[in-house]
Amino acid sequence: MNDIVVVRGGGDLATGVIQKLYRAGLRVVILEDPKPTAIRRTVSLCDCVWDGTAQVEDMTAVMVQTPAECEAVWRREQIPLLVDPSAQSLKLLRPVGMVDAILAKHNLGTNSAMAPVVIAMGPGFTAPEDAHAVVETMRGHNLGRVYFEGAALPNTGIPGVIGNRSAERVLRAPCAGTIRHHKQIGDLVEKGEVIFSVEGQAVTAPFTGLLRGLLREDLEVFPDMKAADIDPRLDSDWHTISDKARCIGGGVLEAYLYLRRRIAL
Repeated sequence: MNDIVVVRGGGDLATGVIQKLYRAGLRVVILEDPKPTAIRRTVSLCDCVWDGTAQVEDMTAVMVQTPAECEAVWRREQIPLLVDPSAQSLKLLRPVGMVDAILAKHNLGTNSAMAPVVIAMGPGFTAPEDAHAVVETMRGHNLGRVYFEGAALPNTGIPGVIGNRSAERVLRAPCAGTIRHHKQIGDLVEKGEVIFSVEGQAVTAPFTGLLRGLLREDLEVFPDMKAADIDPRLDSDWHTISDKARCIGGGVLEAYLYLRRRIAL
């Protein structure tokens, strides 16, 4: 199968989806913002916006300037990334599939007319009106489930429980300004240690754990913006795609292959 599939978003969960599509032999293109705000940067292909390339497991994403450059990247078995938050390049790419993996918790303009197969992740979408399928992103029994009618569970605003920790896992910006690092992703941090600061206001670890996510230094943040993620599991692997991302990726690939077969009938 040589289909082109556009994935809007290149964060950590989107990267798990991209891996499934990439390994299935699809020609994937990532569309991103000019300043992506992924926290789990070591497992987010969107980081190539800053550096030109990004490597996550067996995948390499390469920044391109135009849709015409994608073909050469695919020939190298790599994944092109375009800065195109409004998805204007769809007209030139003419993909068979499009996946909304932005995870904004609401619809930023995706609709089922954007490609023959449109799949959306998480709350804010209803199938088949907004997308031909919606994939569940909330941890629990239905994680990765595909809905061909209806919507994913509504956003609770509360992070899933990991190691008996939930909301306290996520550290937020105390004010507007520029983020400065005091620790790095992969560091083991003790309760009370300063993780980052914004305009001189320090944010400390609420418990001992492994720092698996941290916004890029020098980014401009707004008050209460998600800025870091501490995992209470000290042996957590921050180099590889998470179990949640792999599960959601499996749901997206299932939805794509099912819908693609129906188109071919």
